[in-house]
Formats: sequence, structure tokens, C-alpha cells
Amino acid sequence: MAAPYETHRAQLKAILLAWGMSEDNAATTADILAWADLHGVDSHGISMLPGYDRLRRSGRANMKARPRTIKETPVSALIDGDGGLGHVPAHFAMQVAIDKAKQSGMAVAAVRNSAHFGATGYYTLMAAKEGLIGIGCTGASSIQVAPTFGKEAKLGTDPWSFAAPTTDGRPFLLDMATTTVAAGRIRNKANEGLPCPPGWVLNQDGLPSTDPLEAREKGGFLTSLGGSPENSSYKGYGLAVMVNILGSCLSGATLITDPMHTKKPQGNDIGHCFMAIDPGLFRDREEFNADVTRFCNDLRATKPIDPSQPVMLAGDPQWNYAAERMRNGIPVGPGLLNQVRQIAQACAAPWLLD
Repeated sequence: MAAPYETHRAQLKAILLAWGMSEDNAATTADILAWADLHGVDSHGISMLPGYDRLRRSGRANMKARPRTIKETPVSALIDGDGGLGHVPAHFAMQVAIDKAKQSGMAVAAVRNSAHFGATGYYTLMAAKEGLIGIGCTGASSIQVAPTFGKEAKLGTDPWSFAAPTTDGRPFLLDMATTTVAAGRIRNKANEGLPCPPGWVLNQDGLPSTDPLEAREKGGFLTSLGGSPENSSYKGYGLAVMVNILGSCLSGATLITDPMHTKKPQGNDIGHCFMAIDPGLFRDREEFNADVTRFCNDLRATKPIDPSQPVMLAGDPQWNYAAERMRNGIPVGPGLLNQVRQIAQACAAPWLLD
């Protein structure tokens, strides 16, 4: 089924309110989750609710969390997420970085004591909408990725994102896991009983598999970006290490390799890092925006291999999804829809998606 964007967002907010979130925190979190689904990032929207519900019911997520700044300078801030879900502290931290960058030219905000925060691109896009370059990354809760040549999981999907403003309302927006695909895309295959394409996961012996439950339940692994050493998986591995240094080492969050990872008395203690850079430090802002726009359009103008598949830029698929789904509604698969309905019933939230 497919529901209008506003209905989809309202269902998310209704469940979050029933979980005990404040009105403002529920609104922010619902905005971020609904943004992901609207823009085709189905791995990071409403499909996250079952996992968040397990965190909540096990006491691992503080639904009344309030992020706070615990250390800052004119160009930096360290934020404590108060053991809640990651959306509100991540939004707070990126806004702090944006505000400081407008004053000082650039700024960095690091977050600890947080959790999964949805799609990283949402936050870097916040900066691009303000005429700034945005960079963001986050550590992960699930340990599902073996280092290149390894047979033991030590890393997560560890995503990062980069956004730059343009003059045409379509910012360059790169949002990527450092694995071949985001774990949520594999989870969505499992929700609907579908196999993974080859190259997404490996079994516990390091051999290719198409079973979406391989990494989560059967001792296997997600593949680092590149898929195999022969195809440069060491690059995805290196990017994952970079993300953890920025997200965890910089903020003081628990290392993903620490035995206490996600096992502290409250919360997941995931770390994030956000940067905002004002192009005006270097040149006229409008000239910068015009050059980014021209560069992106020059690349889009590349002669395609197949005329039916034009060359695109990072962000283009999201803008296309948003336009189509705003017209026709946001689809939710039957397996996931049933899970969300059960969650709504259990917390006595109104059901709006029928």
C-alpha cells in the first residue's frame, strides 16, 4: 500500500508520542524518518520502527532524552545525546555546527551517548539548504562487517555523507554506507522474504550468499564497499575506520571494538560527527554555488551508455523519488506494514495507514 506523505509522517509521529516522546522531539524524529521514506531511502525510515521498539522495550533508549552541549568553542561543540534515539541529538548538533559556521566560517560538532539517527544525508542537506557545505558520519550499533581478509566482524555499516549547495534547488548529496549496501536494505529483503542480490553478504566462511539473514542471524557478514579484496574492499574498510575515528574517537563514544559496545546501563552510546563549512571563506558564495551547479550539469550531460538511463549525480535519485512519492504516496511492503501495525496496537497509537 501507499499513503500520502502527511499521513505517513503522522503515523510515525503518533507512534513516537505513544512511546513517550515529547511533542517537539516526536515531530523532529518523524520529520527525519518520513524524509528518508519520501526520498526513497526505505532502509532508514519507517522500517526502523521495529528495531527502535526493541530498544525502547528493553530499556536501551530513553524516550524522554534531551541533548545538551557539554563542551564548546566558537568552532566546535561536544553534544551528549542523553541515551535516546539519535535523530534529535544529531539534528541539534548539525544545527549547532551550522550556526557556528555562519559566525566563524566553519565548525565541527561531535555527539556521544546517542543511537541510530536515520539517514545521514538529512543532516548534511540541512547545511546545504543554508548555503554551506555539510559533512556527516556516524558509528553503528550492529557489528556486521569483517575487516578485509578477516573472518570476524569488527565494524558496522558506518555511513558518511557530503552535501554542497547549488543554484537550482538540487544540492549535490552523497549519502553512503561504507558497506556495499546499507543493512536496512538487507533487512527490507528479509521483511518481504526476498533474496539479496549477489555481492551484498558473505556466509561465516567468507563465501558469497544471497540469504538476507546471513549477517544478522547466521554468523555471516556484510561486504565492505568493493565486495572483495580483488574489487578493492579495502577502500570501504578504510572509510569505515575513518568514520569510527571521527564519530567515536573524537566524541568519546564507546568504540565499536569495545566489549561494552551498546552494553552500557542506558543507551547505545553511538558517536556522530558533523561539519559545516562556509564557502564564503574562500570566494563569493554565489560564484561557488554556480560552479557546483555547472559541474553537476556538465556531468549529467555525459552521453549515456543507454539513452533510457541518463547519467545522474548523487542526490538526483532522491529528488526523483520525492517528486514521484509526493504525487503517488509512500509505499510500505505488506510484511513491514504488519509489523508497524502491531507496534501501533501495542502502544495504543492510532492507526492511520489503512
